[in-house]
Amino acid sequence: MLPTLPADKKQRKLLSVFLQLDESAKDSLLDYAGFLLSKSKQDGETDSADIVSADSLQPDMIPRPQQESVIAAIKRLSRTYSMLDKQDMLHETSDLMTSHVIKGRPASEVIDDLEVLFISHYEKRFGSKSSSD
Repeated sequence: MLPTLPADKKQRKLLSVFLQLDESAKDSLLDYAGFLLSKSKQDGETDSADIVSADSLQPDMIPRPQQESVIAAIKRLSRTYSMLDKQDMLHETSDLMTSHVIKGRPASEVIDDLEVLFISHYEKRFGSKSSSD
């Protein structure tokens, strides 16, 4: 049996867009939808079951290895902050990468700046969420 499409035009459009995304983008879309849902219910009515994976809005902190390349750091931070749209940071990330590759800036300094960049984008989007575990 074929699934039935939603009657609402906006729901159909959202479903169509969702089905065309890769898995990472689908996860990001669900995270953002959960974020929007939580914002719309700020008056205390939010039931934890209503929010689409609220835990996925928290960074999955991956420890920084002793020796790490700038590329590996970008990949690690992208996994840590998977809820962020990397396109929003592309210009700043590429500027930092260029400062390392072209200008010879030490990798450790560039990685420090990349970590600050990802944290600041996370805090701008979701506010400061300190982990208390």
